[in-house]
Amino acid sequence: MPAQDARAAATEPGATVLRAARLLDVAGGRIVSPALVVLRGDRIAAVNPAKVPEKPERIIDLGDRTLLPGLIDMHTHLLFDLGADSFDRTVRETAADAALRGAKNARITVRAGFTTVRDLGGRDFADIALMHAIDAGMVPGPRMFPAGNSIGITGGHADITGLAPGILETGPEQGIADGVDECLKAVRYQIKHGAKVIKIVATAGVLSFEGPVGAQQLSDGEMRAIVGEARRHGLKVAAHAHGTQGILAAVKAGVDSIEHGSMLSDEVIDAMRKRGTYLVPTSYLAEAIDLSVLPAIMAQKARYVLPLARASLSRAIEAGVPIALGTDAAVYPHGQNARELGVYVKLGMSPIDAIRTATIAASDLLGVDDRGRIEVGLLADLIAVPGDPLKDITVLERVQWVMKGGVVVRSHED
Repeated sequence: MPAQDARAAATEPGATVLRAARLLDVAGGRIVSPALVVLRGDRIAAVNPAKVPEKPERIIDLGDRTLLPGLIDMHTHLLFDLGADSFDRTVRETAADAALRGAKNARITVRAGFTTVRDLGGRDFADIALMHAIDAGMVPGPRMFPAGNSIGITGGHADITGLAPGILETGPEQGIADGVDECLKAVRYQIKHGAKVIKIVATAGVLSFEGPVGAQQLSDGEMRAIVGEARRHGLKVAAHAHGTQGILAAVKAGVDSIEHGSMLSDEVIDAMRKRGTYLVPTSYLAEAIDLSVLPAIMAQKARYVLPLARASLSRAIEAGVPIALGTDAAVYPHGQNARELGVYVKLGMSPIDAIRTATIAASDLLGVDDRGRIEVGLLADLIAVPGDPLKDITVLERVQWVMKGGVVVRSHED
C-alpha cells in the first residue's frame, strides 16, 4: 500500500490504534521508537503514520514494551505431550482425546506468542479438526498448517512397533506406505482430508522402538514420488531426518525442509545451501527433554544423537544454511517454544537473525507473504515483550500481550 493510502486508512473511522515504546523492524533489523500501529479488521493499515486517527474505535496502550510480529514455529505436535504414559496412548485413546489435548496446547502456544505453527504429524486427522475449530473461533490457538499423518515405512519411525501382529496394523491412509504406489496414495489421502503440508519420515528416529537412529527408511524413489505428488497439489514437504544418508537423499528428492538434521556432513550442508533447503533444528529439546520417562532404547538413542544434532546446528549456522525455527514442542512443554531462539544465539547467530528464523524465514518456508513483519497490508498478528530483544533474546520467553488477526488473545493486563 502506498504511503498516501496508508495515511488515508489511518484517518478512517473505526480503526484500532496500538501504542508502544518500541517496535522491531524485523527486515531492517532495527528498533523503531516510539511505535504506533493502526489496524483495520485483521490487517495492519498503517505504521507510524503522519496523521493519527482522530476517533479510533479503540486505543491499546502497551506502555514500555516492544511490538514484534507474531512468532512462527515450524515443528510442533499440539496433540501430544511427553510423559510416562505417552507410549501406549495410541491403543488406549481416541482421536477425540488427542483433539482435546490439542485444544489445551493450542491455547498455551498462542498465548506464548506463537500465532502460526506447522504441526507435523497427528493421528486420525485430529490435527485437521483442531485447525478447523481454531479457524471457526471455537477454541483459541495459532493458525495451523497441519500434516495429517506422517508418511513412513512399515515398521519405521511413523509406525507403531512392538505390538503383536494384527494389533494396530495400518496402511497408506494412516501414512504407512511401502513402494511408490502406496506413497502416492498416502499423499493423496492426507491432502483429501485437509493436510496443508506433507511430513515424511526419511530416517529412523529417537522416540520410537525401531533400530539405529538415523538409518534411512523411505527409499530415494519413494521420497521423489512423494515430493512430486505434493508439488502437483501445491503443498510443501518436510522431512524428519537424523542420519546423513537419509538427509542427503531427502534434499536431493526436493524436500523443502529437513527436520532435526542431526548428522550434517559437508556434502549435505553444501547441498542444502545450494538448493535453499531449510534446516528446522528443534535444538532446545536437548536441554529440556526428560530422559527419565523414556523407555531404555529411546533414552539410549537420545543420548547418542542429541550432541551430534547440536554440533550440526553450529556448523549449519556458520555455513549459512537457511534456518527456520522449529521446536518439536510436545517433547518438552508447550509454551516454552521461544527458548529455541536462545540456542541459536548461543551458537553464533545474532539476535536479529534468530528472530528472523521465527518470522521472515518461517514465512518463506510456509510459502506465505502475509505475516512475519509489521508492515502495511499484513495480518495483524502481533506480540509485545518487555525490553529490547536485540539486546536480550530471552525477553521473547516473556511475552506479555498477543493479538491474532486483530483480536487480543492475551491482554497485557492479565
